[in-house]
Amino acid sequence: QVQAAESGGGSVPAGASLRLSCTASRKTFDDYAMGWFRRAPGTEREGVACISWSGDDTYYSDSVKGRFTISRDNARNTLYLQMNNLKPEDTAIYYCAHAASCNNWWQLVNNQRIQSWGQGTHVTVSS
Repeated sequence: QVQAAESGGGSVPAGASLRLSCTASRKTFDDYAMGWFRRAPGTEREGVACISWSGDDTYYSDSVKGRFTISRDNARNTLYLQMNNLKPEDTAIYYCAHAASCNNWWQLVNNQRIQSWGQGTHVTVSS
């Protein structure tokens, strides 16, 4: 049973923009905080951004703050990540995941326990 599907990745030059989408099942989406994490080859999972269920609260890692914007459409069970001014260090596979709250979400990331049921979407940024 697929619970999430990420899309929107691609290969772009530095400075370009991409918009990622994550469509999740209603069971996955309802009442949960949602976020994006990424993983580059040979590295650990890195939290990128998290948004509360209502969408009122958003949180970003320092590495993407001011460049990325997370948003959600609860009516469509869809999570977004608008990525502007992309840099080569943003190259990774991007995944969406949910948690009880963004505080919980970041804890799972920091403990390397965050998981996604999707296959992720590849983002490659060339210099």
